[in-house]
Amino acid sequence: MIQWILILLIVAAVAGLLGFGRLSGAALTGAKLLIGIVLVIFLLAVLGIVAIA
Repeated sequence: MIQWILILLIVAAVAGLLGFGRLSGAALTGAKLLIGIVLVIFLLAVLGIVAIA
């Protein structure tokens, strides 16, 4: 999932540099959503609520 976040951030940066504002915003929104999901899963794993095997 971290790879998807990095890909979306790179797409957002390149699209922003090329002037594609909507595409950049969409990619950035997707990256922020995935970052939120990763943080929630990480916190649940740290607190011992979810066991990742």
